[in-house]
Amino acid sequence: MRQFADGKMLAEAEDGVGLITFNQPAKHNAMSVEMWHGLSEILDLFAADHSVRVVVLTGAGHKAFVSGADISQFGQNRADASAQLDYDRVTSAGRSRLAGFAKPVIARIRGFCLGGGLGIAMQADLRIAAADSTFGIPAARLGIAYGFDMVRQLVALVGPAHARMLLYTGARIDAEEASRIGLVNRVVPDADLSDVVVDLARAIADNAPLSLRAGKLAVAEAIRDSSERDPEAVGQAVAACFDSLDYREGRTAFMEKRPPRFVGR
Repeated sequence: MRQFADGKMLAEAEDGVGLITFNQPAKHNAMSVEMWHGLSEILDLFAADHSVRVVVLTGAGHKAFVSGADISQFGQNRADASAQLDYDRVTSAGRSRLAGFAKPVIARIRGFCLGGGLGIAMQADLRIAAADSTFGIPAARLGIAYGFDMVRQLVALVGPAHARMLLYTGARIDAEEASRIGLVNRVVPDADLSDVVVDLARAIADNAPLSLRAGKLAVAEAIRDSSERDPEAVGQAVAACFDSLDYREGRTAFMEKRPPRFVGR
């Protein structure tokens, strides 16, 4: 295990799965500026590591995934609109790395997943939640608002009606309701969460990396505004699959009735 942000961000990798842990349990894993820098560094590390094929995000302890931004830094870093712009600039590297990360990302959610923590989870490709999880966007109760990118992601997942309810009320919802409105993919018993996510991550890691990359890119482009889409990039990713050694391996393994051994090229 490697430590980043003075130990508040942890990274480890095994069997094709990279694990990123938000490690500030005393504050319910609230995200500090330093943790955003650490997240950026870890994502760069896993992006360059070809043995890592899928990444799991999780929170330390049993009380929270990420409870939001570290409010103790608000007075210093987010005192007004000008300071908020500086905060966004400072944390943008971590946000952009997560938004543009080419490999599949799974959020393993237990406990509080609120505000900016929910924003992090929404950037993951899949969200698996323990039954005790709690979700919400308390911005209206703090007198702040979230930016366009986060709100667009929320609307893409749950639709405008549910997005308005979450944003306007600031209310918290349980895992069952989050699943009903499409905010999470699956809810599992608390005791089963780790095993379910490990099995899912390893199943994904066993698949062809180029196919995973093409699929993630295609979904990302599909939910963009039509004026922003890049169909040529998707076409290139698809062509790379058909020209790959893995495609040949996939066909051969199918004919030989054995599991394929993909290498990512």
